[in-house]
Amino acid sequence: MGVTKTDAYTATQNQLADLFKVLGHPARVAILQKLLTTDCCICRDFTAEIDLSQPTISRHLKELKAAGLIAGTVEGTSVSYCINAPRWREVQALLNGIFDAFKQDCC
Repeated sequence: MGVTKTDAYTATQNQLADLFKVLGHPARVAILQKLLTTDCCICRDFTAEIDLSQPTISRHLKELKAAGLIAGTVEGTSVSYCINAPRWREVQALLNGIFDAFKQDCC
């Protein structure tokens, strides 16, 4: 299998591709939707919302955090996660750029 030539694409195209990889799992989308409707959640709370084991949810949280979509704070033995608002606005601008490029109805 060939290696993707990321240098052949613009920075925005690479950013969007990376973002879509992170958003490409329904559990991550569910986690984001949960966080968007609450102020913060403790990692443990997601097991009641999403039918996955705690270690699996933790891996998804790690991916979302690595992408900068969420932020986490340690409180004792638990970690509270919330939406990273500045990054969320950057993502919104990236996606709006795609939708704004649509100029016509075709076919």
